[in-house]
Amino acid sequence: MRVLGLETSTAHGSVAVFAYGELVFEERFLADRSHSSTLFAALEKARATAARFDRIAVGLGPGSYAGVRISIAAALGLNFVLDAELVGIPSVAALDAPVPAYLAIGDARRDAFYFTAVDHGRCIAGPALDSEEGVRQAITELGLPVFGTEPIPAFPSALVAIPSAAIIARLAAQDCGILQRGDLEPLYLREPHITQPGKRGSLPGGFPLARTKE
Repeated sequence: MRVLGLETSTAHGSVAVFAYGELVFEERFLADRSHSSTLFAALEKARATAARFDRIAVGLGPGSYAGVRISIAAALGLNFVLDAELVGIPSVAALDAPVPAYLAIGDARRDAFYFTAVDHGRCIAGPALDSEEGVRQAITELGLPVFGTEPIPAFPSALVAIPSAAIIARLAAQDCGILQRGDLEPLYLREPHITQPGKRGSLPGGFPLARTKE
């Protein structure tokens, strides 16, 4: 299976191609406000590696709404030509972290934070919104290494790890962690995609599960 991966949920964007168990292309780039020019330049190089792709996988965030929308729009445009399956994977499940299991956290503004427990590319709890105190409780109870996509003043011990298109493409090739298929949309930091504590079923420890778009 040939998979094209796109990740632009942060200022550190990337494009990758994963084919038959191997990473055959990866390009990373920086963009302050718009990924458009750098993303499409990388996509041209990625397309040169294969005549067709079986899947196009997009990192859905949480993160930059505009950045994720650009990747989704690019994937939709490519799909008119390539007729590949479109799939979406939470960007926080594809952090370039040195451990397979971790807690991804982020500042959701308005005195709220989000957290996601990830195990080998699968979101096993969250993404969920909570207070600073609630996230600290999650950190304590889960006992996982903590990462964020940028420094978070309220959690200075959290390490920085960037989502990777290469990991997204690999996960999509393995049918792992896919949250959306076909009609993709970003993961928002408010309803309906991020659960609030106590509204849904939970894993042991009381951590709410993310809603999955079918």
